[in-house]
Amino acid sequence: MFSDIDSKMEQLDRKRPLPIHTLRSIREHLIINWTYHSNAIEGNTLTLSETKVALEGITVGGKTIKEHLEVINHKEAILYVEEIVSRQEPLSEWQSKNIHRLILKGIDDENAGMYRKENVIISGATHIPPDYIQVQDQMEQLIHSYAEWQVQKHAVERAAFLHVDFVKIHPFIDGNGRTARLLLNFELMKNGYPPIVIEKEDRAEYYAAIDLAHTTGNNDLFLTLITRTLGKTLDLYLKLV
Repeated sequence: MFSDIDSKMEQLDRKRPLPIHTLRSIREHLIINWTYHSNAIEGNTLTLSETKVALEGITVGGKTIKEHLEVINHKEAILYVEEIVSRQEPLSEWQSKNIHRLILKGIDDENAGMYRKENVIISGATHIPPDYIQVQDQMEQLIHSYAEWQVQKHAVERAAFLHVDFVKIHPFIDGNGRTARLLLNFELMKNGYPPIVIEKEDRAEYYAAIDLAHTTGNNDLFLTLITRTLGKTLDLYLKLV
């Protein structure tokens, strides 16, 4: 499954160092698209162009303060992920809480960075997250499993499993999806891959693949989505550099 990805990464590595200005423009494009699509998946109504405007500090008429904060916060969370990747910091519960704290900053400060203290259900999903009293133990187990995956699984597989298992626990009252997608890209980026953007148009496939993984343990559909998306991202990089 990963042979095509590995081949494209080898092609990209042979082109290093990559052009500085090209990388800068790709990064700017990425931040806008990643922010737009990740928020749109969760119901934010700002368009792609409105997201760009909001990131420039301009208020978009007819949109809520919450939607503007979701855009600003998501960019800050991306910058934070870039920072911890550059420092080669290992993943920890503390890191995931920090990412989540940025996601909900100014929106729900009481719950930002805090594990949920009540039970929840996920709208449209078959899987029911664990009782809130199990969240701490399951998050500790996830970090333990993640450490084992470092020697057992391909980096792309690790990223996909991290996302799937994190969302299965659903440790926070809100913002789990955005945090999970940031963690997925954290794992890709720390292994030298470019971050990927799961697009709003793939939302139905994305949710179905996650629910299948949660209810049957079959991660194949989700892994296929992630691998396909990463392949398209690598194609873009290879085209531009």
